[in-house]
Amino acid sequence: MKKAIYFLFIVAMTISCKNRAIEYNDPIPEHDSLTISSKFVNEDRVINIWTPPNYDESTDNFPVLYMPDGGTKEDFPHIANTLAKLIKEGKIPAYILVGIENTERRRDLSGPTEIEYDLKIVPNPGGSNNFRNFIKNELFTEINKKYRTKNKRAIIGESAAGIFVIETFLLDNNMFDYYIAMDPSLWYNEQYLVENFESLAKEKYEKKKKLWFAGSDAVDISTHTRKLNTKLENLNLGLVWKYSDEPKEQHNTIFRTTKEKALIWTLNE
Repeated sequence: MKKAIYFLFIVAMTISCKNRAIEYNDPIPEHDSLTISSKFVNEDRVINIWTPPNYDESTDNFPVLYMPDGGTKEDFPHIANTLAKLIKEGKIPAYILVGIENTERRRDLSGPTEIEYDLKIVPNPGGSNNFRNFIKNELFTEINKKYRTKNKRAIIGESAAGIFVIETFLLDNNMFDYYIAMDPSLWYNEQYLVENFESLAKEKYEKKKKLWFAGSDAVDISTHTRKLNTKLENLNLGLVWKYSDEPKEQHNTIFRTTKEKALIWTLNE
């Protein structure tokens, strides 16, 4: 049984890697970039920042959407272009987008594990807490200093970045107001976040937090996103949440096919 499960993990990770190799040729929008020397992740990190069209013509402060996988050769261009489209159409409020470019992706987005088959996929796991501290204690400060920001933040991620979103929601919930996770890799560490969701989600959210998540046709992911959905249905957390079951989508298509409805549902108050 474990061999079968491990095979599914390898397939899912292979699909994810292939997804990141696809050339979509998204036009890179005009944006700013900066480099932060981080004491938490002990390296320089490149940050890409897109501001909405009305930013320079106003004196308003804006909420901020943060994203791992935020390099110009990663998911930053297509999310920035999607925000621009939805803002122009009046479907979402104007947001600043902050993309964090990857260095060692699997390290930064994974929690600790001692599971043998996890270690074959993520040979240097457990960096998510350091990565979270980098975002909270260094990146937030730098963005708030350089841009006109509101005290309202969202985060979006897919696959490994998706499980980082769910983990952050559970372990450091005050970091963000809105959480979006497409096809989160909830199989990781023997489904620890799903299996322990009740004890980890201790707060009464009083409808102050929103969580949107989706699962594709990847069996090793959708099994656990559906289980998480069932748990949320049976809990009284005061959480505003929505699960989008997408059995017609694959792991390498779900981000692009669900991003608009996810942003519209999540970013509107």
